[in-house]
Amino acid sequence: MNLILFGPPGAGKGTQSQFIVDRFNIPQISTGDILRAAVKAQTDLGLKAKAIMDAGSLLPDEVVLGVIRDRIVLQDCAAGFILDGFPRTIQQADGLADILSGLQVKIDHVISLEVPSDMIIQRLSGRRTCVACGKGYHNMYAPPKVEGVCDWCKGELVQRTDDHEESIKNRLLTYENQTAPLKAYYEQLGLLRSVQGVGSVEEIRQRIVGVVQGLSGDHS
Repeated sequence: MNLILFGPPGAGKGTQSQFIVDRFNIPQISTGDILRAAVKAQTDLGLKAKAIMDAGSLLPDEVVLGVIRDRIVLQDCAAGFILDGFPRTIQQADGLADILSGLQVKIDHVISLEVPSDMIIQRLSGRRTCVACGKGYHNMYAPPKVEGVCDWCKGELVQRTDDHEESIKNRLLTYENQTAPLKAYYEQLGLLRSVQGVGSVEEIRQRIVGVVQGLSGDHS
């Protein structure tokens, strides 16, 4: 089973990706992870990617797609895989389709985690991290015993710069600009499965299992 998972920042993609990996015994393919691995292994594409990144430039789609192709053909993907956060654009989706066609592989489901923007802002803007030990907290969902102070080491709790409300809004806008066309793209192919990302982790997991196994009517 081959899946694509996307959703806005703060939608819970990391948590749900790991669940899918464990539940269906398929590897998670993250472009960031495989690019770092390719650079470390000094593959031809990895060396090309490193040269481009060292020059401070963005990687062209053909390099990213090439690295993904090299990952998909590995033995652990024979029974399936989950693409996390890729593709991001229509051009990348077209390129991915060409690669998969050449490998005689198809995408079975594209899972889109849907979470209202106001809830995303609430989730992300409430996060705090201890500067000393790195322990994470949330003002609403997992607050410290004393505001601004780590329960474990008494270190100071701070908010990451990209968790400021204005930064979150910009990230959401970028996501919507990139992803809205992809939803229509995969909906036309009959692959889009919209899953409500609101509720407990377990509730969201059950919705994902439902659409993947065809047990739910809540997908597109």
